[in-house]
Amino acid sequence: MSSRALVTGATAGIGHSFVCALAARGDDLVLVARDTARLEQVAADLRAQHGVTVDVLTADLTSPADVDRVAAVLADPDRPVDLLVNNAGASLAGWFGSTEITDEDRQLDLLVRAPMHLMDAAIKAMTPRGYGAIVNVTSVAAFTPRGAYSAHKAWLTNLSLWAGWHHGASGVKVMALAPGFTRTEFHQRGEMDISGVPKWMWLQSDRVVAEGLRDLERGKSLSVPSKRYKVLAFLAQHAPTSLVARAAKRGR
Repeated sequence: MSSRALVTGATAGIGHSFVCALAARGDDLVLVARDTARLEQVAADLRAQHGVTVDVLTADLTSPADVDRVAAVLADPDRPVDLLVNNAGASLAGWFGSTEITDEDRQLDLLVRAPMHLMDAAIKAMTPRGYGAIVNVTSVAAFTPRGAYSAHKAWLTNLSLWAGWHHGASGVKVMALAPGFTRTEFHQRGEMDISGVPKWMWLQSDRVVAEGLRDLERGKSLSVPSKRYKVLAFLAQHAPTSLVARAAKRGR
């Protein structure tokens, strides 16, 4: 019997790399994103290439009603989901205090409320079965003071670490995957200036996912892909906050 995974933000970037990697190993999939046409195209490609069952669910995770629809899939005992990947995300180009607060509300819903609700549904479904896994895609920004985005990612990283330790005894793995700068559509969609980011800081999404899945299999609660970002994450957590904040600001 094949495993079944639900991936949010599944049509591009890290989410797309996840669904490709999972389909290649034979997992059935539920793809969640906002663009129905793009979802259907990705699903058709995966079915053709790997022969897996792929369901699509169009959802805007800033909408509580849409989050509830995705949570219902996770809670369905007749078609259990073995792996949840909370990947959907976006960022704002401006710093908190200069942006519209309504935009910040949507970011909070997308980056905090939605993964919290989906984690809750998954844990409550997986715990009685005694198995399951959750990957929350966070960021090394979680370890730096970088405004609201890093605060959201710090919140999700912290909850993931606790949940991994607390629910691991029940057979449910929870891991925060915290990559650095990754070549995706993320920065372009957010209209961010990334011209100052050195080439050596960029990761490829396929590598991020490969390392993340390996670390999940090893039972890790935190995965920071690549040696260079492991070093940077360590320094960010131990260097003086003012120094970390200045370095982080130059990367925006």
